Amino acid sequence: MLIWFLPVFLVLLMVGLPVFFGLLAAPGILLYLNGQERDIALLYRNVYNGIDSFPLMAIPFFMLAGELMNRGGITERLVEFSQALMGHLRGGLAQVNILSSMLFAGLSGSAVADTSALGSMLVPAMEKEGYTRKYAAAITAASSVIGPIIPPSGIMIIYAYVMGESVAALFLAGIVPGILVGVGLMVMVRLTADKYDLPAAKRVVLQGTSMGAVEWWVSFALVRLNIGLVIWSFVPLGEDASATANWLSLGGALLAAHGLFLGIRQLVGHDFRMVCKRAMVPLQTPILILGGILVGIFTPTEAAAIAVFYATLVGFFILRTLKMKDMPLILMKAASTSAVVLLLVGAAMAFKTVVSLSHAPEQLAAIILGLSDNPLILLLLINLLLFIVGMFLDAGPAIIILGPILGPIFVDLGVHPVHFAIIMSVNLTVGLATPPMGLVLFVASSVSGERVEAIARAILPFLLVEVFVIFLITYIPAISMTIPRLTGFVN
Repeated sequence: MLIWFLPVFLVLLMVGLPVFFGLLAAPGILLYLNGQERDIALLYRNVYNGIDSFPLMAIPFFMLAGELMNRGGITERLVEFSQALMGHLRGGLAQVNILSSMLFAGLSGSAVADTSALGSMLVPAMEKEGYTRKYAAAITAASSVIGPIIPPSGIMIIYAYVMGESVAALFLAGIVPGILVGVGLMVMVRLTADKYDLPAAKRVVLQGTSMGAVEWWVSFALVRLNIGLVIWSFVPLGEDASATANWLSLGGALLAAHGLFLGIRQLVGHDFRMVCKRAMVPLQTPILILGGILVGIFTPTEAAAIAVFYATLVGFFILRTLKMKDMPLILMKAASTSAVVLLLVGAAMAFKTVVSLSHAPEQLAAIILGLSDNPLILLLLINLLLFIVGMFLDAGPAIIILGPILGPIFVDLGVHPVHFAIIMSVNLTVGLATPPMGLVLFVASSVSGERVEAIARAILPFLLVEVFVIFLITYIPAISMTIPRLTGFVN
C-alpha cells in the first residue's frame, strides 16, 4: 500500500497544498492507513534529523553571502562589467543579462536570487532600450538557471548530502555545463536578433566612473595576485625546491603579471579600465571559494562561511556601500530563504524514509531495466522523466526524492555517480524555468509585471538551447567530468 505515496503526494500538490506539507502528509496518511502509527513518529522526527547536518550549513551561509553582495551594490558592478564586455554586440543588453547571470552565479548559486536581483535592474533597462517586456523577462528567467549550475550551487550541496558524493567534485563538474548554457543562450540571442528586431549594436562603457582609494588599491593588488599565481603555477619547480626558490619564483611571476597589465593599459581606455577594476573585488568571491576548496584550505561549508566574511569585509570596509542599519533586513531575507530550503530538505528526507519502507526503488528499477538494457536509451528516458518532474516540483525536493531511487540504477549501468549528479541537477534546474510551474517564471513575472503565460511563450527558444545542452552533457561525459578528473577529485 505504501507504494501509493507518490500519487497521493501529486494529488495533494494539485489541490494546492504547499510542497512542504504535501511531503509530510502523503506518507503520514498512508502509514496511518497501513497501521504503522509507530513509523509516523519516525517520519516527523526525520524532519529535524534531515536538517541537522554540517554540510547543509553551507546553504544559509551562501544565501547570506548572496544577500550581502546584492545589497552592497555588487550586482550593479557586475552589470557594468558585462556591459563593457558585451554591450557592443547586437542585442547587447540581452547578452549583458546572460553574462551577468553567469558572473552572479559565482556569488549566490540561486536561480531565484539571480532573477530577482538582475531582473529588477535589467528588465526596465531593456524595456527602455526597445526590448519587449516579455522578451526581457524571458531572457532573465532563462539565464537565471545558470545560477545553480556554476558553483557554488545549493542544489549540488543537497545532492552531495543525500547521495554521499563530494561537494567539491560536483562544483567542479558544473563549471563547463554552466558556461555551455550561457554561451548557448548568447548564440540564440544573436540568431533571433532579426526576428525580435533587437536593438542595433553600440559600445556601452559607463563614462566618469570612479572608486575609492581603498577599493582601487585592493583591485590593483588582486588582479596582479590572481594572474601572478596562474603564471607561477606553470613555473617548473621540483618538489625538492627550497623555500627561497619558491618565493623568488613567486616574486618573478608577480612582476611578470604587473608588466603584462602595464602593456594592456595602453590598449584600452580609462573608463573601460575603471569598470573592470570595480568588478575585480566582487569577482574574487568564486575564486576564493573554489580556490580554497581545491587547495584543501577549507571544506565547502567553511568556504561558505569565508564567503560571508569576505562579503561583509567588502561591503563595510572596501566598497563602503553597507551600513549597520541594512543588516536586519539582510539577515531576515537570508534567514527566510534558508528556512524555506531547509524545511523542504527536512521534509524530503522524511519522505525518503517512506520511499525506503515501500521498496519503491527496487520496483522502479525493475520497471526501468525492463524497458531496455541499453544505457543510452535509458538515459534518454530518464531525461524526459526529470524534465517533466522539473515542470512541477522544485529541484531540491526532486533531488532528495528521486536521487536515491534513480542514482543507484544508473551507477550499476556504468554511469559515473558525479556524471549522473550533473545530469540530474542541470535537468531539474532547467525545470525551474519551464512552464507551467517553473518557480523563476513566477519570480520574473513579479519583477517585470508581465503575465506568466506571455513569458512562457517567449522563453521557448531559450529552453530548446538548454535542453540541447542537457543532451550534450548526458552523452558526452567529458564535458562535466574533465575538470574533476584533472584536479584529482574524481578517479
